[in-house]
Amino acid sequence: MFVLEFVNEWTGRTACALQAALRMSNEGFAQHLGVAKRTVAAWHSKPDVTPRSEMQDALDTAFERASDSAKARFKRLIEPEGEPAVSDVGGDAVQALTIAIAVVVDETRVLIVCRRGEDGGGISWQFPAGMVKPGVPAERVAVRETLDETGVHCSVVRKIGSRLHPITHVQAEYMLCEYLTGEAQNMDVLENVSVVWVEKAEITRFIPPDQIFPPILEVLEIPE
Repeated sequence: MFVLEFVNEWTGRTACALQAALRMSNEGFAQHLGVAKRTVAAWHSKPDVTPRSEMQDALDTAFERASDSAKARFKRLIEPEGEPAVSDVGGDAVQALTIAIAVVVDETRVLIVCRRGEDGGGISWQFPAGMVKPGVPAERVAVRETLDETGVHCSVVRKIGSRLHPITHVQAEYMLCEYLTGEAQNMDVLENVSVVWVEKAEITRFIPPDQIFPPILEVLEIPE
C-alpha cells in the first residue's frame, strides 16, 4: 500500500485532514500536538491559514508517527476530489467532516466490524463506516464502505438520522441498510480485526448502549 511520505507545507485544511485521519477530537488532537484547543478550532474556521514554523514541525512529527492506515486515510482526504470540508465557526468549532455509517440488517442479524487501535492495541466494535467526500451522497459511501470493509453487498432502505459524534466530533450520518448478498469477511486487515453478524438483541454486548445512537436502538427494537 502506497502512503504519503511527507507534507511540503501544512495549512489549516491539511492539519484538519490529519486530525480526521487520526480520528481525534479537537481536544485530543490539541493534546497530541501540545497546543491549545483554540488553535485546532482556528484551523477549522480558517482552512487556508499557514501555521507558524514550530507548528509545522509539530504537525510533521505527528504525521511521521502516524500508522500507515492513518497516512492512507490522510492521503485520500487531501486528494483534489476529497479535500475535507470545514465549518466557518469559531470558539469550540466542530469538524464539518462527515462520516456515513451503515447499519446493515439481515432479518434478525446486524453487521459489525472490530476495529484495531492506531497503535495496534485497543480494539472496538462498530458499524461499517467511511468518510464522505464533498459532493458524494452519504448513501453511496455507506454502501461502498460496507462492501470494501466486509465483502457484503447492501442497499440503503432509509436514513436513520444524524448527529455530531460525541467522541470524534465529526458529523455522522446513519443509514439503515438491507443485506443483499455476499459473505461477511474482513476485507481491510489494516484497520479491522474481525467482521461478524450478531443477533440484534446481542448488539449491546459488543457496543455499549450509551455509545449507540438512540434511533438505532429503536430500529433494532432494543430497549434503551
